[in-house]
Amino acid sequence: MPGYGDSPPAEMVDTVQGRVAFLDRVFQELGMRRPVLVSPSMSGRFALPFLLAQGDRLAGIVPVAPVGTKDYAAEQYQQVQTPTLILYGDRDKSLGPQALQSLRHLPRHRVAVVPNAGHACYLDNPEDFHRALLGFLRQLK
Repeated sequence: MPGYGDSPPAEMVDTVQGRVAFLDRVFQELGMRRPVLVSPSMSGRFALPFLLAQGDRLAGIVPVAPVGTKDYAAEQYQQVQTPTLILYGDRDKSLGPQALQSLRHLPRHRVAVVPNAGHACYLDNPEDFHRALLGFLRQLK
């Protein structure tokens, strides 16, 4: 993601609108129609605003202990009809449960807690992470 890790900073993603526009552009460039967006940790700063602004363009979303969930009100989440799988590791004692407190207001959500896993549950226990993810994907239309 622009501005994270070793990528150079990008003014485009300094604002919420810029981050929504960035994801929109990525989807357009890749020719993706109604993708399922998997959003671990820091990518929540991109995925959550996109979900709230254009969630109807997604077939589903999988927030994995994302940051930024407290930036939005319960009422905003309640307006979203995108199928959601909320995922986090059972040893993630901060971001996972914190994200759940906000994301539980999404009307069409399921929760999967990955056993024996911390914040990066997809690395700590990839088998159970993928089992939950694939189960969710199979249920989407």
